[in-house]
Amino acid sequence: QVQLVESGGGLVQPGGSLTLSCRVSGRPLSSYVMAWFRQAPGMERKFVAILWWGNGGVYYLDSVKGRFTISRDTAKNTVYLQMNSLKPEDTGAYYCALKTDAVVPPTRPSEYDYWGQGTQVTVSS
Repeated sequence: QVQLVESGGGLVQPGGSLTLSCRVSGRPLSSYVMAWFRQAPGMERKFVAILWWGNGGVYYLDSVKGRFTISRDTAKNTVYLQMNSLKPEDTGAYYCALKTDAVVPPTRPSEYDYWGQGTQVTVSS
């Protein structure tokens, strides 16, 4: 049984940093794609960053390029989202997700098979 467990959310001031973690259990990840999505109140869930576990390739939402970094620790089966220079518009519930391998970046929530429970990020002064 696949489980994704997120941690690391919280309240941070604009310009601050947070690192989210998502530990995956129950499935070897070599041919999988992992992603971080976020959902603001009343809004659709939107992808933020994608990582191809096998080769480490990454893909980002334009508005987070240069500020967010998605990475993995293969020994710990964990994917991270390092978020710097946070803005109020980055506020939302952040979810990690997993799907089987893909060539074209899978940016739609419906493409993913497994989800974490979510962790709240609030950027406010």
